[in-house]
Amino acid sequence: MTSKKDYYEILGISKDVSPEELKKAYRKLAVKYHPDKNPGDKEAEAKFKEIAEAYAVLNDPQKRQQYDRFGHAGPGGGGFGGFDFGGFDISDALRQFMEQGFGFGDFFGGSGGGGRRRSSRRGSDLQVKLRLTLEEIATGVKKKIKIKKQVACQECNGTGSAKYSRTMSCPTCHGTGEIRQVSNSIFGQMINVTTCPRCRGEGQIIENPCRSCHGEGRVSDSKLIEINVPAGVSSGNYIPLEGEGNIGIRGGSPGDLIVYIEEIKHSIFERRGDDVIMVLPVSFPKAALGGSVEVPTLTGKVKLNIAAGTQSGKILRLRGKGIPHLHGPGIGDQLVQIQIYVPTTLSSEEKKILNQLAERENFEPGEDGHMNIFEKFKQALNI
Repeated sequence: MTSKKDYYEILGISKDVSPEELKKAYRKLAVKYHPDKNPGDKEAEAKFKEIAEAYAVLNDPQKRQQYDRFGHAGPGGGGFGGFDFGGFDISDALRQFMEQGFGFGDFFGGSGGGGRRRSSRRGSDLQVKLRLTLEEIATGVKKKIKIKKQVACQECNGTGSAKYSRTMSCPTCHGTGEIRQVSNSIFGQMINVTTCPRCRGEGQIIENPCRSCHGEGRVSDSKLIEINVPAGVSSGNYIPLEGEGNIGIRGGSPGDLIVYIEEIKHSIFERRGDDVIMVLPVSFPKAALGGSVEVPTLTGKVKLNIAAGTQSGKILRLRGKGIPHLHGPGIGDQLVQIQIYVPTTLSSEEKKILNQLAERENFEPGEDGHMNIFEKFKQALNI
């Protein structure tokens, strides 16, 4: 095996370095020689792999003990953990870098050793459904909803610590937030990494927790939130409210509130895209003679002209009386389908008038420029 540089020397640390200082030294050098900060620089890439290799051994208590005793050869001359330190490639080095909780924040002033723990402290998102009428959707609306969520504890100002208490490194995991268990089998060494149960991955514990929040730095509370809903939304759309979710543990950033839109079924209108459709019952005299009728819309009542001789099923269009387009200018239309109203009960005088009309040739269905309706019926039945 070719001679290799001492791992402690690579990281610039002494042999009695603590786990916290080891991680700090690794982070400083890994950020400096990271490929994203040195694109195309092969020397920096090689240095980055060398730093990662050194940290992979020294960060593992058992491997570090074996290295201190046997050097690079490891026990029996076989190296450490199944890789011979020629096979520790750039993907391994990058994966280790991310697994240690480092990332883009470390390139722009993030503090050492806390990236993973801070991200895990972020509070969870909340989801709520907001039910809206078509009238509210057509105009846009402001709604106030009351939600239950985790907020910062006022007793400890979100720190989780009682007054004059202090935060200390977790003695169980030595500040790493992880517990590593090494076992030997016929297949070699098996390493199981789990979150530290004492500090729950934080790496730190509170000496004297706050009594109000039991050390979490947050308590359950209710808050009234105003939501601005734009016109044109539909079921399935959602509105994210940044920072209105649960706050994180002990000063962690809050999650978001996701408001999902749900349309309330309308008693008159049916929505089709940004158009709305309604059925308008019209009396036979009105359909035959024509005239003006008052119809409801999503923004109030309007007059609609019925042409003389309007047939049942005809669709009339009220332009701009539908739903505004959510993405871009313009408004949908309201489509009014005419349905001739037939009374179910008639007086004797009404029956007499209708019988007189029924004898008139003009009241019998005719071609009227189209195929006779009875001919259509016969054709459909192949008679």
